[in-house]
Amino acid sequence: MRELERITARRSELDALAEELTQRLDEVCSEREELVIAEQVLHRLAEQDRIEVEAAVAAAPVKAQVAGRAVLLIPFARAVPDSDPSRPVPQTQWGRRPGEAPVIGSPIHSA
Repeated sequence: MRELERITARRSELDALAEELTQRLDEVCSEREELVIAEQVLHRLAEQDRIEVEAAVAAAPVKAQVAGRAVLLIPFARAVPDSDPSRPVPQTQWGRRPGEAPVIGSPIHSA
């Protein structure tokens, strides 16, 4: 009988250990999934940062020589379509967006 009690006690210990290991494995799997998501977010942020840095470098003035003189070449600002509300649309020298009709005011002097 003592052998049977010892076997039963050991099975009970192993069942408890199996349950604990199952819980720990579930926790590890959940944490791995969270880390995969965090890694993807970091990759996206790094890519956005790289794109912003490249855009800033492309928009920065470039040193050059014209007729033997040192000058800075200023890149031309391209218009951004109105379909992208996250970026400001450059205005012309008269305060209008490209493609907008001019504002007609009343004459200052009447002849």
